[in-house]
Amino acid sequence: MIGNTSNYKNNSYGYSDPTAYSLINKENEEECERFHTLLHLLRDICAVAGFEFGERVVLVDKRTGRVWR
Repeated sequence: MIGNTSNYKNNSYGYSDPTAYSLINKENEEECERFHTLLHLLRDICAVAGFEFGERVVLVDKRTGRVWR
């Protein structure tokens, strides 16, 4: 999910939709957790091999299509 999830608290008619907001927010948290786990693993692998990140790494999530920079 890209952007601020607070925009999803209301449905298209402007009424509060806490169920949809909760689901979207949960999916966003899970996606962020997957990314951070991967990032830490990559850093650890690089450290063991005697390397470190020198530039920005761009990753694309195959499930969601989200681009992480």
